Amino acid sequence: MTVITASFVNQDRFNQNIAELATIGKLPNGGVCRIAYSPEVIQSRQLVQRWMREAGMTVHIDAAANIIGTYAGKRSGAPALVTGSHIDTVPTGGRYDGALGVLAGIEVVRVLRDRSIQLDHPLEVVVFTDEEGGMIGAKAISGTAFSEPEYYRRDDGTSIETCLQRVGGDWSKLATAKRNPSDIAAFIELHVEQGGVLEHYSKQIGVVEGIVGQHRYIVTVIGRSNHAGTTPMHLRKDALVTASQIVLAVNNLAKNASGSPVATVGALNVVPNAANIVPGQVELTIDMRDVDQEHLILLSEQLQQQLQAIAKSSQTEITITPILQTEAVLATPQIQTAIVQTCEEMGLSYCHLPSRASHDAQEMGLIADMGMIFVPSQAGISHAEDEYTSPEECAQGVEMLLQTLIRLDRLYPIRDVPENKPASMPPYTSETL
Repeated sequence: MTVITASFVNQDRFNQNIAELATIGKLPNGGVCRIAYSPEVIQSRQLVQRWMREAGMTVHIDAAANIIGTYAGKRSGAPALVTGSHIDTVPTGGRYDGALGVLAGIEVVRVLRDRSIQLDHPLEVVVFTDEEGGMIGAKAISGTAFSEPEYYRRDDGTSIETCLQRVGGDWSKLATAKRNPSDIAAFIELHVEQGGVLEHYSKQIGVVEGIVGQHRYIVTVIGRSNHAGTTPMHLRKDALVTASQIVLAVNNLAKNASGSPVATVGALNVVPNAANIVPGQVELTIDMRDVDQEHLILLSEQLQQQLQAIAKSSQTEITITPILQTEAVLATPQIQTAIVQTCEEMGLSYCHLPSRASHDAQEMGLIADMGMIFVPSQAGISHAEDEYTSPEECAQGVEMLLQTLIRLDRLYPIRDVPENKPASMPPYTSETL
């Protein structure tokens, strides 16, 4: 394969799009708030659809309200190469999380169109619905969406039926959004790292090995409230002391486990939470993640054992309730290899790393070959107003996506699908691209 050294991405155009999209839902502190189904998301969806059409894509919205822009391939019946991400944000988000991957896909199509180039495969750019709030768009495509509408009810009480209707979806037809695996050749997502590994090791590109599974729990410790001055230490059933043992146990489980799991107690609620009362009840959250699903299951089993032992020794009652379980998904080895080869040809430094945050790619990896490309997040900051990736790093990520998709177009053969190439459409080479 010919080494491609030139840069074809229009950096100014791309970063102008990043800036323009960030004006929708802009917060006074410079952050961005585009909550799924909000007026801000509706406005940004309209803008992105306009850009897709201007880039030469056909656009349709499925029942889950995913926006799917398609740039035709030379073989129209071939499975699609798919890329994309999301444009909804957390309440105080930044301009890069999710939006980078969507706008990068559009820029890739622009580069191909500007040079009158078609890939063999159709190229789809997807804006997934509500990644931050429950990933209903990606889950609908993979066929794992919850059938109970109550699961997706908003905090303000708005139903998912109403939410989807606002953005062009239809809850009653949600099952029709499920994609057939044979229709997708591969999925690749460009994203900011949302961590500090690349910056710490001075690497330009992250080759994602897989996306961690998550087990999240609410744990309730019930002891006995009593007077802090008159209750001797040996007669206490202090729920907060017990909760402290749980915090340390969770930390030690992850530190001493094989592989590279992480485990966090992130929230505690102490009752009655008064200076002169022995705490009688504590509610806490536990979040455990690992890229190896078997290790994650083992970690959860060990947690259960630890809680039983702590309850017995402290003479308190401990209950554990699961509130989230997502399955770890590994990136396809040949897509990782394609990303590495592209890095080497472009002269970009790289390292392999897991994604410890969830992404739409996690669901897509259940039905198709999947890969992810990371670019650095300054100081590892994300989901915050000061989230930042430089214009140069953004453009490098888009160039990586472009060149990797070209490589995947050649890597995934097409059989029994006739070519449908206009006479004016030249084959792409290092000279035409």
